[in-house]
Amino acid sequence: MGRYLNPGNEAFKISVSSEIYVDKSNLISFTNKRLEQEKRYICVSRPRRFGKSMTANMLCAYYDKSCNSKDLFHHLNIFQNEKFEQYLNQYDVIFLNIQHFLRKAGSPENLANYIEEKVLAEIRKVYGNLIDETETSLPDALASVFEQKDQSNRGFIFIIDEWDCIFRENKDNKQAHKYYLDFLKDLFKDRTYVKLAYMTGILPIKKYGTHSALNIFDEFSMTSPKHLAQYVGFTEEEVKELCTIYHMNFSEAQRWYDGYQFKNIKHIYNPKSIVDAMIDEEFKSYWNNTETYEALKVYIDMNFDGLKDAIIAMLGNINCQIDIGTFQNDMTNFLGKDDVLTLLIHLGYLAYNETTRTVFIPNEEVREEFLRVIRTSGWNEVIRAISHSERLLAEIL
Repeated sequence: MGRYLNPGNEAFKISVSSEIYVDKSNLISFTNKRLEQEKRYICVSRPRRFGKSMTANMLCAYYDKSCNSKDLFHHLNIFQNEKFEQYLNQYDVIFLNIQHFLRKAGSPENLANYIEEKVLAEIRKVYGNLIDETETSLPDALASVFEQKDQSNRGFIFIIDEWDCIFRENKDNKQAHKYYLDFLKDLFKDRTYVKLAYMTGILPIKKYGTHSALNIFDEFSMTSPKHLAQYVGFTEEEVKELCTIYHMNFSEAQRWYDGYQFKNIKHIYNPKSIVDAMIDEEFKSYWNNTETYEALKVYIDMNFDGLKDAIIAMLGNINCQIDIGTFQNDMTNFLGKDDVLTLLIHLGYLAYNETTRTVFIPNEEVREEFLRVIRTSGWNEVIRAISHSERLLAEIL
């Protein structure tokens, strides 16, 4: 068991043993279908607090051949799947949390080199006899290992968490972005040693013009989750069950944390907030436990025509039309209000209706974040209108 190569199942064991664990293990049936297929490259983007890291840890626990996870999955849904044991603990897993690498790399430009150096050193500890001692390229080293594999070596599965953090934390460093994307392309593109690649982040894959820098990946995002919609957050049935167990009012849970919706699933809840509300036995905004209102303030204060009007309309429970097609999947290149609103969808501040192509504030928790921002942004007329509406509503009631 290593830090990057075959990290084991301890992280997922903590999740399963937690006071609240909602079973999303059937996602594994989807990744199993993609194993060793052309469409084996998967990129899942969703906001903070929506369980990305827990899913990454689950996949590590399932595929990692250095551990035995059968008992860990015994009570989970995937255990009933007929192919459950076919792939269980059968692969070398390379797990990369890019945020951890970025903190230690010294500079954003050095991120790719630092990843390569650290992971290659760990690969050598296990497969040093299969790698030329002068080899400095991680992709070439992995290719060498795979080409000389025995029957027990089925190839490598890559689990990459926070893949996009360099684009969020070093927004304007184009050179660092290029080095990093070139490294990922070299690591994955046309590499037969890759049996599955599963990346998670907040942003979809960065576009350059009309093209994706990593076009081999099949993307599942907040604007198009496709087959993975049920795994984005908690479903209505899951929340109802938790409310019953914890004797909490389901209607209040709905008001505070529901609102995200997709074509086939109309009610998706913020999972971290639901868990906090159940354990604390209190409905309130838990958003600022992981986000600050300044993060939202930067974007809604941008001076694009129609942006302020759209925010005001959504505070009044009105859905606004939006074109998500021009968004470049980064946090700096905005052509207009629609790009800003699209970013806010990916950050979880707004919800998107694929059918009507409209955007809206999903629930009371997020609405409170918007109100907190505009109170400090000089939107005096909006504050007065909201205060008047609240007084009027109170008098009517």
